[in-house]
Amino acid sequence: MRSAVGELAGRTIVNRPVAIGVVLLLAIEGLLAVLGLFVPVEPLLRGWLVAFAIWSPVPIGSMILLLIHCLTGGKWGQAAAPILRPAAALTPVVALAFVPVLVGLRHIYPWAADPSAIPADVARWYLNGPLFSIRALIALGGWSVLAVTCAAGWGSALLAGLGLTFFGLTISLAAVDWYLSLEPHYAATAFAATIAVQQLLAALAVTALIGAPMIEGKVAGDLGGLLIATLLGLVYLELMTFIISWYGDLPQNAAWFLKRSGFGWVATLIVATLIGAVLPFAMLLVTAIRRSRRGLRAAGALIVFGSALHIAWLLVPAFDVQAGVIVVACAAVAALALISLLIGSALGRALEMEASHAQ
Repeated sequence: MRSAVGELAGRTIVNRPVAIGVVLLLAIEGLLAVLGLFVPVEPLLRGWLVAFAIWSPVPIGSMILLLIHCLTGGKWGQAAAPILRPAAALTPVVALAFVPVLVGLRHIYPWAADPSAIPADVARWYLNGPLFSIRALIALGGWSVLAVTCAAGWGSALLAGLGLTFFGLTISLAAVDWYLSLEPHYAATAFAATIAVQQLLAALAVTALIGAPMIEGKVAGDLGGLLIATLLGLVYLELMTFIISWYGDLPQNAAWFLKRSGFGWVATLIVATLIGAVLPFAMLLVTAIRRSRRGLRAAGALIVFGSALHIAWLLVPAFDVQAGVIVVACAAVAALALISLLIGSALGRALEMEASHAQ
C-alpha cells in the first residue's frame, strides 16, 4: 500500500493540469494580497470567505459520501465514484484555499479585531487567533488525509467509521469558528449540523449535475432519493432553528434574523427556497424524472444555485460593505470552480489509471 500511495502521489504531483491549478490558486491568493495594498482589504477577504463557504462543500461533502458508502455499500456509490473520488481528492486544495482566511483573521472576524467584543474567558480559551488556526489545521489536515485515502480506494469500514466520527467532531468546531463566529453573540445549536447537511447536499447535487454515464435508471433513482432526504434535512434544520429562536425571543438571536429581514435578503431566501428546494423536491418526487439523467441534472443544477444563495444569505448580512463582498465572492467562486474542474479532471484520470493498474 505504501508503494501504491507513493506511485499515485508521484503521478499526481508531476501532472501538469494539477500543477497549473495549484499555481493559479496561489496566484489568486497573491493577487488578493497585492490588491489589499490599494483597496480596502476587508471586502476582499470577506468575499473570499463567502466564496470558500460556497465552493468547499463539494469536496468535503464528497469525502463524507465516500466514507458513508464504505460503510453501507450500494450501487449508487459505485456509479457516483467517478465524480465523488476526484471531487474528494480536491480536499487538500480546500486546505490551501483557506490560507487567506488564516492570514487575514482580524480583517474578517470582529473577535479577532477586538477581543473585548466577546467575553474574556471565551477570548482566552476559545476564540483567539492561535487556537482558531490550530483547530482549522487539525480539521483540514484530517479531512485531507481521509479524502485522499478514500478517493484512492484504500479505505476500510473501520477507517470510515473513525473518519465519520472525526468529521462529526471537527465540523462542530469548524462551522462555529469559520461562519457562526462572524456574529459571535448569535447562538444556534443546529448550525454545525446545517453546514454538514449542506455539504452533503452540494456534493450530491454536483454529482447529479455532472452525471456519470452509469447514473441512470434505478441508480439515478437512488441518488434522487438521497437528494430528497438531504433537502428535507436541510429545510427541517433551518425551520427549527428559526422557530426555536422566535420562541426563545432572545435579543441577540433576533438581531441575527433582523439583519437578514431586509427586502433584498428576504427575496434571496425566497428564491433559494423555491428554486433550490421546493422545485427540485417536487421534480424528484416524480419517478420518471428522478430516474432520468436529464431530470436529475436539472434538479442538481437548481439545488447548486439554491445552495449558493442560501450560503450567501447566511454569511453576507454579517458584513457592513455587502456589495463589495458579493462582487468578490462571485469572482472567487468562478475562479475556484474553474480551478476545481482543471485539477479534478486530472485527478480523475490519475485515479482511473490507478484503478486499472491495481486490476
